[in-house]
Amino acid sequence: MDLDLRKLRYFVAVADRLHFGRAAEDLHIAQPALSRQIRALEQDLGASLFVRDSHGVELTDAGRQLLDDAGPLLASVRAVRRRVAVAGRGSQRLVVGFRTGIPVIPAARAFQARHPDVVVDVQRMEWDDQALMLLDGRVDVGYVRLPVHETGLRVTPLFTEPLMVALPADHRLAGKEEVSEADLDGEPVIWHADPGTQPTRRPHPDSGLRARGVEEKLEHVAAGRGISFVARSETVFYSRPDISYVPIPELAPEQVCLAVPESRTSRMVDDFFAAAQQTAEITAECGKLGA
Repeated sequence: MDLDLRKLRYFVAVADRLHFGRAAEDLHIAQPALSRQIRALEQDLGASLFVRDSHGVELTDAGRQLLDDAGPLLASVRAVRRRVAVAGRGSQRLVVGFRTGIPVIPAARAFQARHPDVVVDVQRMEWDDQALMLLDGRVDVGYVRLPVHETGLRVTPLFTEPLMVALPADHRLAGKEEVSEADLDGEPVIWHADPGTQPTRRPHPDSGLRARGVEEKLEHVAAGRGISFVARSETVFYSRPDISYVPIPELAPEQVCLAVPESRTSRMVDDFFAAAQQTAEITAECGKLGA
């Protein structure tokens, strides 16, 4: 039995909202028709996906599992469409995703020495979209920073780089040769939407501020609203007079990896993968220098 992608999209809409009526509105279909499609999907899979009662709608264990698997699957379908559209235009193009501070040029040069007819484009990714951009085909291969949601991805470590604490320029610890976690006790931390990914081992007050990218973190830090942590290569790319970067050797270094969708089979991607591994040391060194 083949999985019906339309039914799967309908399921995700209901699972995200936990409300059949709102999901039907967003899908521009009648609610009874949506309910029939969900029941048909449950019959196809031989499992109940939702618990429906007077209190509302909840996912079953089977439903939660399907929701976890549905995202990468639907994203891979979008990726296929993108790649077919590019191939239909007769162009050869490889899109490489990267996180701030990670130079793509060393691997791109090594790759283009073997594939001079392929255009290498680059696309910056943030912590919250690096996996999705790979899965839905916006990028073909990507330099990611851990943690990353690895479902549907093949992730290969390349190198590590130390973390540094970003402080306002007038902070009591600004300009120090290094600091410890104990030195930072009581300092509010500005981090991503998921505070569980903070690199510190000691608890810190929550600043209440969330930052999607490095620029947002640094704006909050410069304004004196808290401290944050950045990889060493990011400090090179974001040198500014109102921020002081100080090494904090106690923190585990950040892992930089290369990632590609598990379902992707392509000689071009494999060759870029090889080039990235061959030039990993050069890439890490360029990150230190900002070159």
